[in-house]
Amino acid sequence: MSKVVVNKIKKSITELVGKTPLLEIVNYEKQNQLNAEIVVKLEYLNPANSVKDRIAKSLIEDAEERGILKEGQTIVETTSGNTGIGLAAIAASKGYQFRVYIQDNVSVERTKVIRAYGSEVIPFSEVPEIVKTLEETDGDFVEAVNVLKDEIFAKEENVVFLNQLDNEANPRIHKETTGPEIWEDTDGQVDILVATVGTGGTISGAGEYLKSKNPNILVVGVEPGLASIATAEDPEIPEITGVHRFSDVEEKRIPDNVHKDVIDEIIEVETSQANEAARAVAKSDGILVGTSSGAAIWAATELARRPEHKGKRIVAILPDTGLRYLSTDLFE
Repeated sequence: MSKVVVNKIKKSITELVGKTPLLEIVNYEKQNQLNAEIVVKLEYLNPANSVKDRIAKSLIEDAEERGILKEGQTIVETTSGNTGIGLAAIAASKGYQFRVYIQDNVSVERTKVIRAYGSEVIPFSEVPEIVKTLEETDGDFVEAVNVLKDEIFAKEENVVFLNQLDNEANPRIHKETTGPEIWEDTDGQVDILVATVGTGGTISGAGEYLKSKNPNILVVGVEPGLASIATAEDPEIPEITGVHRFSDVEEKRIPDNVHKDVIDEIIEVETSQANEAARAVAKSDGILVGTSSGAAIWAATELARRPEHKGKRIVAILPDTGLRYLSTDLFE
């Protein structure tokens, strides 16, 4: 009989996105004397090292399927870093040019990585329209994106703005992949989902899927504390990159992809607390993650300490790798 050979060699990095593993941080649990189980989803094991690889693939392929994105066009997007990196990688693999407008306060690694993929990087501070808007809105990211969309992208030919804040392909990919992966890998034994909130896609999509399987699952969103928000008066305040407040801001400044009806509880985490958790888990369990991941772990720890959560399983989504923060004071 002839032997059937299955070729396991991939042809594109798009085939490597998703299916990231879950890991119980056992040593961390013991050190903190926790009576609940914390399981983390290691999104830095995506090909471009963050959870945003999922939406990068989804946004580009959705635009292709709808006929919006064609050969020879340039993809444009705004980012605090990880979406830009994911899009740069996927765009390179598909042969598209990519240009990103990026916040100035992100780590230098983010800019270098995007440029390494052959993409163009434009800091917000180099765009007068954005500078004016940020000054008038006390640094509001959503308003800055709207200005780019209406005053720059709309006037430029042959570019495709994917708009991660409002594009439904963002939460949809998490509903189709992230949520099901968590459900399947835990055999449906998950009590609480914890995720930081930036564009809202991760928590909205994964949370919606998990609630469709078990409405009793608690979905907890993590936002920065007030002391961790840079202001015009104090722009040097260290922030949790890519994580934004949404509980007390105007509706027009909340991305459409933040589905507040999916979120049961909001936990505030300060940058110092997020850094502390990220440093701790690196030493306890050997996983090197960034500040946003630290924020998710800190929130999960607070939940695990509550008496009513004894014996429960908390799944925290860790967005990216700590290697993206080596130029910051995270690991000093």
